[in-house]
Amino acid sequence: MQEQGWGVAAISYDPPEILAAFSRQRGITFPLLSDAGSATIKRYGLLNPLVEDALGPNRDDPAVKSEIQRYVSGGRAGAFMTGIAIPGILMLDRQGRVKSRSFEDYYVERSTASSILLRLGANLAAVAATKISTAHLEITAYPSDAEVAPGNRCSLVLDIAPHPRIHVYAPGATGYRAVSFAIAPQPVLRALPTKYPASQNYFFKPLKERVPVYQKPFTLVQEVVLEGTPQVQAALREKESVTITGSLEYQACDDTTCFNPASVPITIQVRLRPLVRERPSRR
Repeated sequence: MQEQGWGVAAISYDPPEILAAFSRQRGITFPLLSDAGSATIKRYGLLNPLVEDALGPNRDDPAVKSEIQRYVSGGRAGAFMTGIAIPGILMLDRQGRVKSRSFEDYYVERSTASSILLRLGANLAAVAATKISTAHLEITAYPSDAEVAPGNRCSLVLDIAPHPRIHVYAPGATGYRAVSFAIAPQPVLRALPTKYPASQNYFFKPLKERVPVYQKPFTLVQEVVLEGTPQVQAALREKESVTITGSLEYQACDDTTCFNPASVPITIQVRLRPLVRERPSRR
């Protein structure tokens, strides 16, 4: 992140001695800031209200219990959690102005640093990639992260280069198969909508029609969440990796001919790492 010109700091309601102990245990070198009394958390409207609900007069309400199960660490609230924030990320410029923000509902689900950089258009560090050649395209497929943990929100990236004088149809083209990337369903994985770049407007002379296409190299980004529920954590506990399979669907044409729709299988494997569960030691 420093190479891309970004700094990072974390803010929590924990006291300084807890943050200091945790940073020593985990080898954390970026600033961990203690928000005494959750003053900043409250000022920005980021206080997690469920903790107070769980400890208050509505604690036996089935709806409150259900929300606590999903949105509070461990599925139950304790007094020590009072003041905790909704997990989120604020992006600031050098003048301290907030330029973008994103928040998570479920405390386990967190975007990886690499997936955040991808959203900003930054280049990633080298990750093992798979190269595929078809009659119409050159495809390079890779994950944003070589290693993920349950609850991580990461990205699958497809860098696609059409062959000379070849175009593929973009979303919005009617009567043709627009390019798309579909992840094969599996219980441990949740796919989010694919992100497409802006397309070009192409005039197809034989039919005298204008259609959105990709003629130059372009990139598709597919964000996925490795589920962080207790059930999925248990299912993944003895595994070393997760294999993600899917297919790139497209239809290609040149200046005179439209070819049959094509489907290209894509396989990406990522290693698994365990969640950090250790408590800070004050020693």
